Amino acid sequence: MTSKEMSKGKSFQNRATGWKYSVWARYLLFLFLVILFYVSLSSKLLPERYDIQEGTRSEVDIAAPMQIPNNKATLKAQEEAAERVQPIYQIVQMRNENLMTTLLDRIDRLNQDDQISSQDKIDIYRDEIPQRQKDFVSNYINNNRKTGTYSDTLLEEIRNVVQEQSYRIPEETYIKISRLTSDDIQEMKPVARDIVARLMTDQVSEATTARAKVAEMVSASSLSKRTQREVVQELTRLVVTANRFYDEEGTKEAKVQARENTPTVFIKQGDTLVSKGEIITPEMYALLNENDLLKNEVNYWPQLGLLLFSCMLSAAILMFIQQGSGTHFKYNNAQLLMLVLIFIITIVVMHVTALIQTNERPFIGFLAPVAVGAMLIALLLDTSLAFVSSILIGMLSSIILNVHQGQLFDFELGFFAVVVSFVAIFATHRASQRSTILKGAIMVCLFGSLAVFTLALIDTGDWNRTTTLYGIGYASAGGVLTAILVIGLMPFFETSFGILSALKLVELSNPNHPLLRKLLTETPGTYHHSVMVGNLSEAAAEAIGANGLLCRVGSYYHDIGKTKRPIYFIENQNNMENPHDSIDPKLSKSIIVAHARDGVEMQKDYKLPKPIRDIAEQHHGTTFLHYFYHKALRQAEEAGIEPDFTEEDFRYPGPKAQSKESAIVGIADSVEAAVRSLRKPTVEQVESMIEKIIKGRLDDHQFNDCDLTMRELDVVAKTLKETVMGIFHSRIEYPEEIKKPKPTSPEAG
Repeated sequence: MTSKEMSKGKSFQNRATGWKYSVWARYLLFLFLVILFYVSLSSKLLPERYDIQEGTRSEVDIAAPMQIPNNKATLKAQEEAAERVQPIYQIVQMRNENLMTTLLDRIDRLNQDDQISSQDKIDIYRDEIPQRQKDFVSNYINNNRKTGTYSDTLLEEIRNVVQEQSYRIPEETYIKISRLTSDDIQEMKPVARDIVARLMTDQVSEATTARAKVAEMVSASSLSKRTQREVVQELTRLVVTANRFYDEEGTKEAKVQARENTPTVFIKQGDTLVSKGEIITPEMYALLNENDLLKNEVNYWPQLGLLLFSCMLSAAILMFIQQGSGTHFKYNNAQLLMLVLIFIITIVVMHVTALIQTNERPFIGFLAPVAVGAMLIALLLDTSLAFVSSILIGMLSSIILNVHQGQLFDFELGFFAVVVSFVAIFATHRASQRSTILKGAIMVCLFGSLAVFTLALIDTGDWNRTTTLYGIGYASAGGVLTAILVIGLMPFFETSFGILSALKLVELSNPNHPLLRKLLTETPGTYHHSVMVGNLSEAAAEAIGANGLLCRVGSYYHDIGKTKRPIYFIENQNNMENPHDSIDPKLSKSIIVAHARDGVEMQKDYKLPKPIRDIAEQHHGTTFLHYFYHKALRQAEEAGIEPDFTEEDFRYPGPKAQSKESAIVGIADSVEAAVRSLRKPTVEQVESMIEKIIKGRLDDHQFNDCDLTMRELDVVAKTLKETVMGIFHSRIEYPEEIKKPKPTSPEAG
């Protein structure tokens, strides 16, 4: 390639790319994406701070940015709950009937001892019986202190109450006790135990109350002797004690539990903390300070955290695009700007939904058409990028639509957003008609409802039948909104950014399009040629992973410029002389090369997208018109004059193919024309012809400005051969038997 040619190519490239391929513009867009994430999340993660002082009047209304605890109201509620706690009493079973048995057994043994006088027995009973009652209580307390059954405070309460309520047996009772016989005592013992056990079955706070019942119970007993009844009555009054005691420590613990179980009193999000013009009291100031609503302390850590989070989200998109695009960035800056706009639209619809969402109705968040971003990216850019963006959109929605306090992300809304976005991509990534978007919306409705129902089954605490039905209803409505937004926004993006979606390409391939109808009616030969080129180029493009549909539709329009002078192109010359035979070769060259420029102008008039125009302009590149050049040389020799032209004058003006699709259409165009020129083509001729065309363009440096590799060119050649033989099967002659391949030398291949 000459220096002049190289400088011409670079000059064109600089003019064509401009800001769309500027590295600085690219990173500015990603910086803007960081700012977008930061701003959209700051209202949820960074509460607004106010510069106010205690004792001054507030210049603005200060609302709670989130649900915040009201410590003063909570403390008051806790004290009220503690005051409502009733005193705690413990029922203590000391088995007082055992004390009765012990006393009667001691009396029986002592009365049978004839060595002791009656007076001595009376003195012993006067001292020993009350002491045994005290020892009984002390032993019970000590044993329980060792085992830890009751607290020390409760045991001391038992000791004090029993002492305060102790009973003093009358003096004459001791005399009666000393006169009891063994038979009397044996008769008294079961009756006395039964009376004591029955009295201690009830809850006894005051021993006096129980003692008042003793006389009646004794009178109703089976004891017949008066002495027996009187002794049993007095001993029972001594033995009976209180069994219901106030548990001070248990009461304190119950009050503590009541305070701890009192739910925190919250100020709801959006409630007014301070009204405009209201004086800031110490309590208000403390409340604002406790919730980080004052600017009295500089704390940039939350802002730094949110900034880092935003950078990571943006970097995730950048790294994914960079990783999948090799040495060249996959998208130009116009496409990246469109990606940013899609994120803006998605975030805006989330915030609009959040405005009508409340703590009591969090399921309204399912109304947000979060799948609109993923669907637009899949239709306009790339499916893989749409999947990655869906994960980011899920994270954003779990923050923006989160109404639960104390948690950064709402898993349920994030999960829902990812599910509907993935379903939307799956349903529409191969869309060829606008109706496919509606089908995708139905899928979003169904799977969105299924996601809500699944969450309701898992989290039974926050869901009931009513909220589940509401959630499913809002999810279905969100799917409908998604379809409406996508259908409405698609033409805007396609027109504003020159994006050729599959839907747009299918619309442009309609034979009723004015240009295609003009091509068919005025130049049927060129129309047939264009259709054949479309078949060839689509197969070749898909074989190497290029945009086959773009190649097909671009092929339909690539020769539209021939409609201006149809008879000057051989496919339209039916039963007529070739007009090029009678005109100057330079004029013929001008007419031939003009069809590319004319086609671009016609497409501009009909507002066809730029990728289609580029194929029409670039499919010939700067190829050389050999026939007319040599015809001009021959005429100059016959006239005996020096040629006043060079090879450069007989080349197409270009530019060379800037994309794989343009290069493939150019190859397919030449292949189809060459095959059509052969009367009885053979397989060998077709193979040789395709290899010659590709090698000729390669040697002429026609692929320098596109990304076609040698491996891809080999795949293109093989695919074109197979497609040509499929299309022109009836015309191509096959050898009668397949020849064995000749052995090649070690240097070959």
